[in-house]
Amino acid sequence: MAQMANRRLAMTLFSGNTCPYCHMVRIVLAEKGINYDIHNVDLGDTPEDLKDLNPYNEVPTLVDRDLVLFEHQVIMEYLDERFPHPPLMPVDPVSRARNRMMLHRIERDWYRLAHQLGNPGTASDKVRKELRDSLMSVSPIFDQKPFFLGEEFSLIDCTVIPLLWRLPSYGIELPSAAKPLIDYAERMFERESFKQSLTEGEKEMKDE
Repeated sequence: MAQMANRRLAMTLFSGNTCPYCHMVRIVLAEKGINYDIHNVDLGDTPEDLKDLNPYNEVPTLVDRDLVLFEHQVIMEYLDERFPHPPLMPVDPVSRARNRMMLHRIERDWYRLAHQLGNPGTASDKVRKELRDSLMSVSPIFDQKPFFLGEEFSLIDCTVIPLLWRLPSYGIELPSAAKPLIDYAERMFERESFKQSLTEGEKEMKDE
């Protein structure tokens, strides 16, 4: 495994074309201005390289010389520490812990529902309503801060934006009562790093 990783001189990301977790990592890479090679993976026919590098044969997988990382949150925090400017996590341990707790809640509460909506067998109006109502409940906080719970763009924003971008593909339209959240999403979609992060498959989602 190490020998294979050493053959790669540049940082390499194995990424899915429409995978939200890969999208999070690509936003971080763009925000940091990191040069990297991307291998777009067909999840139905993964390459031998990926099978050798990642015991779970999953994306995203990041190769940085002799280091191989998988699990999107591990990759995102590694990139933030390896390339500290601009910082995407607070410096002090209390604030970092709070951010990690929020990231955990977003994964457990919102992406759990999004995963169901992405699967025709588990998608339902009940799940759509639960996700829409949960998103609406946090909308007022965006009247208070320009970013998710803060004054600076962070890993929390990198995690939330791919979900908001995919709402049309999940059959969810936020009502006008969620205007602060809608305005936040539109600001984030205009961010240069977000535009750079999009794959062709993700660009098509906006119109679904």
